Amino acid sequence: MKSKNNSYIITALLVLSIGLIATALFFSREVNHTYSFEVGKPWLHPRLEANFQFDIELDEATRKHITDSVNQNFSKIYNLDRKKGEQQQALLSRALNGRPGSQALLQAVYRLYNDGIVDNDAANDIRSGKQLRFLVGNNELQVVDTRNMKTVRQAYSWLTDTLKGNAAIQEALKMVDISNYLVPNMMVDVEENEKWLSEDLRDALRSPGTVQAGEAIITRGEIVTPQKAAAIQSYQNETGRRNKQRNVDETLNLLGQMLIVATLMLAFYFFMKRLRNQVFRSTRRMIFLIGLITVFVIAVFLCVKYKYTMLYVIPFALVPIIVSSFFDDHTSFFVHIVTVLICSLVATSHQAEFIIMQFLAGIIAIASVKELTKRAQLVQCAAFIFLAYSITYIAMTLINEGDLNKIDKYNFGFFLVNCVILSFAFYIIPIVEKAFGFTSSMTLLELADINNPLLRKLSTNCPGTFQHSLQVANLGGEAALLIGANMQLVRAGALYHDIGKTKNPAFFTENQIGENPHDHLVRPEDSAKIVIGHVSNGIKLAEEADLPKVIKDLILQHHGKGVTRYFYYKAKEANPDVEIDRTPFTYPGPNPQTKEAAILMMADACEAATKSMSDHSEEAIAAMVNKIIDSQIAEGLLREAPISFRDVESIKRLFVERLRTAYHARVSYPGDIKPSSEAAAAPDSNTPPPYNGKDAESAK
Repeated sequence: MKSKNNSYIITALLVLSIGLIATALFFSREVNHTYSFEVGKPWLHPRLEANFQFDIELDEATRKHITDSVNQNFSKIYNLDRKKGEQQQALLSRALNGRPGSQALLQAVYRLYNDGIVDNDAANDIRSGKQLRFLVGNNELQVVDTRNMKTVRQAYSWLTDTLKGNAAIQEALKMVDISNYLVPNMMVDVEENEKWLSEDLRDALRSPGTVQAGEAIITRGEIVTPQKAAAIQSYQNETGRRNKQRNVDETLNLLGQMLIVATLMLAFYFFMKRLRNQVFRSTRRMIFLIGLITVFVIAVFLCVKYKYTMLYVIPFALVPIIVSSFFDDHTSFFVHIVTVLICSLVATSHQAEFIIMQFLAGIIAIASVKELTKRAQLVQCAAFIFLAYSITYIAMTLINEGDLNKIDKYNFGFFLVNCVILSFAFYIIPIVEKAFGFTSSMTLLELADINNPLLRKLSTNCPGTFQHSLQVANLGGEAALLIGANMQLVRAGALYHDIGKTKNPAFFTENQIGENPHDHLVRPEDSAKIVIGHVSNGIKLAEEADLPKVIKDLILQHHGKGVTRYFYYKAKEANPDVEIDRTPFTYPGPNPQTKEAAILMMADACEAATKSMSDHSEEAIAAMVNKIIDSQIAEGLLREAPISFRDVESIKRLFVERLRTAYHARVSYPGDIKPSSEAAAAPDSNTPPPYNGKDAESAK
């Protein structure tokens, strides 16, 4: 039921991550249709070529300046409405009705209308020095002399003041209100003004040039001049217009990107479920892996949106370094590839270069930091990655541009910053470790320090157990290295697997000197309870010492659900006619769940059994190793561990070789040769010490 719930949670996490990544892709669509650049700075994108012919447009600031200038200096086009003048003169003539001075006044008014009576707007244009134009002939404009033009007020003043010496006109003016017959007859021709203003604007805003299809607009490393900036912007604008004309559906574009993201995330989902099921069943681990992918996608999106060149600063090699610190190399490589491919959908400007650079960075990180234990490893890794970035960048520039001068030296600075950030992974890993409850190789290395208080207690209270633990650590570590398991985890787990024996050290054979306290116990069940109790006691000590969960798991699983055979058979001998219940003689388990726990179980049993043997020949050791491991398999103790028969056979051969070497016979002096007292006092360094019969340790 729990596993099913985990599957639901993990599926929901995948859907959420796809949604977040799709959101980043959605907001980056417009970004990807444009190029980020600065006038006066080098062009940082690949060579930009025109896919079609287009005219270079002026930028918005220039267009606005030119438009404002044309509007300000445009001379309006007027139309002299002679009919209006004739109508007003006819009305005035009827009002005068032939009275004295009528003819002189009518001639003066005719002159005013013939010269032009203008409104206030036209008067302002005249005062500001602008010309007034008329449309004449075949769609031609003619500038009009405005010196004799008057406003209504000026016309009235001219009649009443300037001609006041003309008695006939003054007499006629007394009979009418001349202001009622003075109206502007110089009218703005709105239609013609719009037409000619549009033509003037079109001429002023005419394209400064044309770019042919296939022509290079700008190449990488070239300085972006104002002219180049105008050409780039024009190309982007024309591309957008053409996309709209072709009815390019942005929704379908987004759908295509989401399908790719979903496919990659599903590939990740099935990889983890099929090949890394133990990791997949851990919601905490899956949250970490999915979250790591999403964080890097968002980081790329922000760089693309605000400053594209910062993309070179993102240390993608952190992905495999961090993941391999807590998981295996195959998982770290797969997570890295999925991350890079999804991020390439956001960083569309130069996908090939991006994918190649980050792919190489991941490979180098995995190969050079297989087990991160020293800061020097990160420095070496960062140096190799800087070299890979530089070589890839130079190679891609030569491929795209064919010119070494197009190489931007600033990018090498970005690569250097990237590698400096990468060097701080040694400090980032402990933060991740604490946040998610993982255990890194660095922590395991620290735990393997024999000066650790718990190990010092083991070596003091249980010296035999401590020596046994050291041997198991060496034996198990080599086996882990052989089959690709976590060597550091096996070594650390082996050192702590028997710490529970510190509660009752004398009840374990390797710590006994002389008397065996089990001889004073009446029932074999009591002895079995004490021996089995070293597991639960070990867990208590591990919790008090705040040891990682992976170490506590190894303490629990190193005997699995095996039986304390010695006491079980002793109980059967004491009660031959009774069916003996195996439960009191069985370890609580669980059985080994990982390769590391399985290795520890096999190494623990084989190393202890070898000490109890009197015959340490290769044949005897091989028979013993095969018997012990085969019996563990037959009892189903290794059934739940992801370990193959091929791995088991390889481990058997390794154990036989290493145990034979560890327990080879020493050279002894012949009985008739006695070393001199001088030699005994100061033995030659090349001469082995005499065999005293006390080298063999008692069996566990």
